[in-house]
Amino acid sequence: MKTRRLRYGLGAVTALAVTVLSACDGSGADADGDPVVGVDYPRSDTDFWKAYIKYTPRFAKELGLELKTTHSQNDVAKLAANAQTFIINGVKGVAMAPQDTAVIAPTLQQLAAQKIPVVTLDTRPDTGKVYMVVRADNRAYGEKACRFLGTKLGGEGDVVMLQGDLASINARDRTEGFNECMKENYPKIKVFGEETNWDGAVAAQKLQADLTTHPDIKGVYMQASFALSGTLQVLKQQGLLVGPKDKRHVFVVSNDGIPRELKDIAQGKIDATVSQPADLYAKYALYYLKAAMEGKTFKPGKTDHDSTIVRVRDGVLEDQLSAPLVTADGGTYGGVPSLKSDNPSLWGNNLG
Repeated sequence: MKTRRLRYGLGAVTALAVTVLSACDGSGADADGDPVVGVDYPRSDTDFWKAYIKYTPRFAKELGLELKTTHSQNDVAKLAANAQTFIINGVKGVAMAPQDTAVIAPTLQQLAAQKIPVVTLDTRPDTGKVYMVVRADNRAYGEKACRFLGTKLGGEGDVVMLQGDLASINARDRTEGFNECMKENYPKIKVFGEETNWDGAVAAQKLQADLTTHPDIKGVYMQASFALSGTLQVLKQQGLLVGPKDKRHVFVVSNDGIPRELKDIAQGKIDATVSQPADLYAKYALYYLKAAMEGKTFKPGKTDHDSTIVRVRDGVLEDQLSAPLVTADGGTYGGVPSLKSDNPSLWGNNLG
């Protein structure tokens, strides 16, 4: 795995930081006395992250927190600079979702040196300590997709897995969960894994190549909804975007639970998704920041919000939130229950 080196001086970072946010009064509270926390938005080019950005101020208000926000645009150097911004502005906690989880440790160390607790959401740093990780079980994402496709294909055939960026713990977990489930439960299914760097154009290009080389492909697992538009376009061009009762149908499982996915399931364009909880990521990232500022501690076990806290390594706890499989019929596939795409409990049906 390649990692990117960060080359910048602290003075340059500080200068950049000053231009991004206006400073607080130094007390870590706003004019109304609400504690100020920093939230870095990792990207805003997908429907999932747009939803997360929309939910964050709503839950901050509910929890009595004042927000200072930055955008790192999927760039680890910008995230490091944004962390310096938060330090300068005297925030009392930081929530972030580092997309390159291999090289975030120095930034975490800088925040820890200032006694600023950090909650990561969606991703977990490969090294370094944080107060809490707010995330769903990403290995389970891959397994749920595997169980659905394995059942639909009757345990035989070829499938393509459009991976994200294997520098991300999410892509690695989803890949491992999918591959291990296939190997153990559906050994006659052949998986073609394609790394895409979370890029829809790359995903479409690689899917096109796979369908050309392997015309018997009957399933696609997209590790996130970034690949949705391109996948449907490729299937349409190949004459494969047909209903599930047509023998040419290619079963498609996505991963996010955005509104478009739910509509596409209802219309028979795709077959399933795993609903990654954008709303709960926003809510519980801020919940744990507030808890950190109040000196609360947590331990592994069940929570009061239908999740489980697990210890992933020394000094790192992860609250694994619920992320259900979603299908057209709400059936059970390979022992995995699902929710119907019109279920009102799904955040994608309640974005508003």
